[in-house]
Amino acid sequence: MTRHLSRSPFSRLPRAVAAGTALTTLTALALLTGCSSSDDGDSVSFDTPRHTPAGRQQAAAATRPGNSEAKTPVPRTVYPTGPEAPFTTASTLDDGTKIGVTELHGAKSGFTGKVWVWAPKQYFDPKYADSGFPVLISLPGSYGYPVNYWMGKDLGLQSNISRWSEEGKSLPFIVVMPVLNPDNKHYYDGSDIPGQPRMGTWLSEDVPDFVRANFRTFASRDGWAFMGSSSGGFAGLKAVLQKPDRFKAVIASGPDTVPDSPLWRGYEAQKQANNPERLATALAQKPDTPGNRVYLAFQIGTKETSIKMLKHFIQAYTNKGPVKSHLQVIQNGGHNARTYIKGMDEGSIAWISQYLQGPVASSS
Repeated sequence: MTRHLSRSPFSRLPRAVAAGTALTTLTALALLTGCSSSDDGDSVSFDTPRHTPAGRQQAAAATRPGNSEAKTPVPRTVYPTGPEAPFTTASTLDDGTKIGVTELHGAKSGFTGKVWVWAPKQYFDPKYADSGFPVLISLPGSYGYPVNYWMGKDLGLQSNISRWSEEGKSLPFIVVMPVLNPDNKHYYDGSDIPGQPRMGTWLSEDVPDFVRANFRTFASRDGWAFMGSSSGGFAGLKAVLQKPDRFKAVIASGPDTVPDSPLWRGYEAQKQANNPERLATALAQKPDTPGNRVYLAFQIGTKETSIKMLKHFIQAYTNKGPVKSHLQVIQNGGHNARTYIKGMDEGSIAWISQYLQGPVASSS
């Protein structure tokens, strides 16, 4: 299966890249014309005080409310290991929380790129000072370089997560938004293509290591998920299927389901090792136990041309063994981020939230 071509000014690009390029352009314009605030560029810290090194909430009897794995003890909180990254303010939300940005040099991949981060207001609440928080690594479509469009206030990802968490639809995720590719010339399938920048290692190892260095997180995979649209949906889907011991869930919106970067030419074996079809098939052979289960939330708009192919992937490769899936079909939705925010509101964010670990308040 290959990406469809879009009949647009970007028609030479793959479907996923073309749609995302248009959205990236619109987002950049929005940021330049009305999404800035007076403290943009100022230093910002996400460091917070905590009550005790032990963490009062870590009682062995504590459980997740309301899901099929409610007997599982709360995972151990991992406190920030440092060093603290030098964040600057990219924007400030209406509730006073800030989106910060920094440049990360990946120790394992060797790649250096920008990462945007946001922590919900609950993260700064003293009653959660000893608790880890779940992490949602959010990936854009298109080249995802030099900007990850989820950092723009115009799309409302962070403000919606804040609202959804108050409504009980969503956990209060830390949202992490790295660049997806190393340039805007090629697409790297979120993978370590031989001879190219190691973007698979960047996304699935360096970025999580960076989050653990700067935020209170959970030691287990129960606190780690991806969200991505289009080409970013492919990268997040692939990461969860490839490393189910590290990541538990993904919201993959309008995703490609096979690797198809032209940079794979001559490396067929390595390409297939990054193929979600093969990864899902292999994982489905494992015992259907809580430790093996992954939760794949797919989203697709009714106006998208790839809806039949996505439904085929879901039918052929998911809901077998520990590979669980959910499909959110968005009425009148197209291949764009605003459609996918709507789908998250309509059910996808609630579906993954029930299987992930939320913060636990201190007992006193």
